[in-house]
Amino acid sequence: MKAVGKYIVIIPKKETRKKTTSGLLLGEKDREDVRYREAEIQSIGTEVNGVETGDHIYYDKFAGDIIEIKDDTYTVIKESDVIIVL
Repeated sequence: MKAVGKYIVIIPKKETRKKTTSGLLLGEKDREDVRYREAEIQSIGTEVNGVETGDHIYYDKFAGDIIEIKDDTYTVIKESDVIIVL
């Protein structure tokens, strides 16, 4: 599988419970106010700059489209949806 143009194929990190500083556990629904999600890049298009395959990024959770290939689920986003490269 190879992304084309300015598209990036990613695998979003599964959201788990997060503990607050006071010790409360927040589920995924309690974290809906967090706009950005972490993911790992699986493939980058030929016109993408600044990221490489295998990089971990933060992207806008409202961006992209979900696709399924051979029972695996991926998300395809545009290069402009990447906020941070870790």
